[in-house]
Amino acid sequence: MRSVAVYPGSFDPLTLGHIDVIERASKLFDRIIVAVGVNSAKVPLLTAEQRMEVITASCQHIPNLKVDRFTGLLMDYAKAQNVRAVIRGLRATADFEYEFQTATVNRKLSDGLETIFLMTKWEHSFISSSVVKELATLGGDFRSLVPEAAIPYIEQALRSH
Repeated sequence: MRSVAVYPGSFDPLTLGHIDVIERASKLFDRIIVAVGVNSAKVPLLTAEQRMEVITASCQHIPNLKVDRFTGLLMDYAKAQNVRAVIRGLRATADFEYEFQTATVNRKLSDGLETIFLMTKWEHSFISSSVVKELATLGGDFRSLVPEAAIPYIEQALRSH
C-alpha cells in the first residue's frame, strides 16, 4: 500500500518555509498532496488558482507531488484521497499549541489519520505568509522570503489593490 500524506494550508503566499516542509515530507511518503484550502470567509492576496500555480512552479523538482485544492473539512478531503497522514509545519512553540489542538480534534474525527509535525529549518523559522503579506503591502522587500515563482504573482496582486 502506498503511503499518501496531505500538507494543507492557505499558502497565501507560499513561503520558503513551506517549500522546506514540502521537500522534506516528499522524502517520507510515496505521494504528497499540497492542498490549498479555500475559506470563503477570508479575503486572500492571491486566488486559489494562483496559489496552486505558484506551488506547481516552485515544486517542479518534486516528482511525487500533487497540487490540489479543497473546501470544507480536511478530514473529508483526506478520506476521499486515501490519505494516511497530515503534514503540519512548526516554526515555534506558539505554532505547536495551535497545531496540537487541531491535531487532537482531527484525530477524534478520523482515528486512522495521523498528524506528522515537521520543524522548519531555523533560517525559515521567522517566515509566515502573514509576515510576507504585511511586508509586501507596506513596501518592504519580501523577495528573499518566498520562492522566485511567487514574486510576480504578489507584485501583480499589490498593483491590483
